[in-house]
Amino acid sequence: MQRAIEEAYAHGIFGKQGLLKGKSDFKVECHLHRGAGAYICGEETGLLEAVEGKRGWPRIKPPFPAVKGLFGRPTIVNNVETLAAVVPIIEHGVEWWKGHGCESATSGSPSYGTKLMGVSGHVERPGVYECDLGIPLRELVETHCGGMRQGKKFKGAIAGGVSMGVLGPDQFDAPMDFDIGRFDVLGLGTACPTIFDEDTDMVAVARNISRFFKNESCGQCTPCREGSGWILKLLMRIERGAGTTKDLDLLLEVAGSMGLTPGTTICGLADGNNWAVRTIVNKYRGEFEARVKPQFIPVTITAGG
Repeated sequence: MQRAIEEAYAHGIFGKQGLLKGKSDFKVECHLHRGAGAYICGEETGLLEAVEGKRGWPRIKPPFPAVKGLFGRPTIVNNVETLAAVVPIIEHGVEWWKGHGCESATSGSPSYGTKLMGVSGHVERPGVYECDLGIPLRELVETHCGGMRQGKKFKGAIAGGVSMGVLGPDQFDAPMDFDIGRFDVLGLGTACPTIFDEDTDMVAVARNISRFFKNESCGQCTPCREGSGWILKLLMRIERGAGTTKDLDLLLEVAGSMGLTPGTTICGLADGNNWAVRTIVNKYRGEFEARVKPQFIPVTITAGG
C-alpha cells in the first residue's frame, strides 16, 4: 500500500501538483495509518479515534463524521473496495455496472455490481472470488470453491462475517445479496462466508464466537462488556455438559438484551455477538438441548391434594 501511494505521488496524482494540474492549486494528500488490528475499529468512529492516536472505541453520534470527524473536521469514511469500484463505473458506465448483480427481492435496495467474496472453512478451494452480487451460496461453493471438502454435506455458514449470524442447513441456496436478511441474519456484511460441514459442533462454534466478542469488546458500554462475559460463561457451561435448560433460556435472554437493536449500546458490536449466538441456538437448537440437563421443579404433594 505504501509503495502504491509513493507511485501515485511520482505520477502527480497526489501531492502539490494536484489532480487538476494547471487549472487549480487544489492539493490531494494521501497518508497511510497503521492500526493495531482491533475489531472495534471497524466501526467508523472507533477508527477515527485510533487514527487520532486515542483509544479505539466508538463515539456517541450525533455528531456524525460527515459533520465532525477526524480532528473535528468533516470526514467521509469509505471502504477501499467501494472506492475501487469508482474507476470501472466511470470507464464503462452506470448501466454496465447495473448489468452485474440483481434487483431486490423484497422491494429494498438493489444489489448491483460485483463483490469480493472471501470463502473459508470446509471447502476444497478456500480463497477470494469476485462474483456478481446475488450469486447463490451453493453456486459460490460448488462452482468456484470446488464443492464441500471431502464431499461432506453442508451444515451451515457464517453469512458474511461472524457478526451477521449464520445460515442454517436448509439455507444453502440463499443468494449473497443485500436482501439476505430475510434468512434471519443481520445482513450481508463483508460477504465473506465461512462454511461448516456435517461434522461441525455448533455448540463449540457459538462458544468460540462468543469468546472472540468478549475479547474484542472495548468495554465502554456495560451491556456489551458484562453481557459478552455472561454469554461466554453460559456457553462454556453448556458445552461441557453442566448446563440446564434454564441456562439455555437465560443465554437467549441475555443475548436479546444487549446492542443497538434494544438501544443499550453505542455501536453494533453487541448486536454482532447476540445475532451470532441467537441464530446458532435457534437454528441448531437440538444440539444445545442434547448438551443440557432438564431443569426439574420440585412439587410438594399434600394429603388429599
